[in-house]
Amino acid sequence: MEADALVKVIVGLGNPGPQYAGTRHNIGFMAVEALAREHWGVWTANMLSRTCQVVIGGSPVLLVEPLTYMNRSGMAVQVLLSALRRGPQDLLLLLDDLSLPFGRIRIRERGSAGGHRGLESILTLLETDEIVRVRVGIGEEQMPEDKSGFVLSGFPPEKQPELDELMIRAGNAVKSIIADGVSKTMAIFNA
Repeated sequence: MEADALVKVIVGLGNPGPQYAGTRHNIGFMAVEALAREHWGVWTANMLSRTCQVVIGGSPVLLVEPLTYMNRSGMAVQVLLSALRRGPQDLLLLLDDLSLPFGRIRIRERGSAGGHRGLESILTLLETDEIVRVRVGIGEEQMPEDKSGFVLSGFPPEKQPELDELMIRAGNAVKSIIADGVSKTMAIFNA
């Protein structure tokens, strides 16, 4: 891994294991996996994470899936950044957002975790709230009472075309951040 050449460390949040694959809470994993497929990436296990180095828009980036489970994502991110001699300013996070309607994307440069335990773990261990994040909406109009059961459930089959489109848009947000910066990307995607 050529740490010095990396432009961004792009971390998708989710839970490892086949029982969580395809669940709403794993939309961050799905987004980085879609980027890896698009750019012919190969995943390897690396310091509490799965990682995949690819080139996006001429820039080398590292795609990351923490293997510590969602609520302890900060541990994996902290270990990886330390090994790469990088800081929070080099991070770009992709995560699910229950308060955003399904299909919406919102980009933030800083802010609280908003109740997201994976993000909270990262912000706490890195001791900053200034981390760029792409929040991907998973909310529904009729939200069930059991929120944890909802986020750990899969998307219904009829949502698959919308989900595929959402992964393309999330990937486009990442590409735009790398190419044009956060402010310009926010103006496009947060509208």
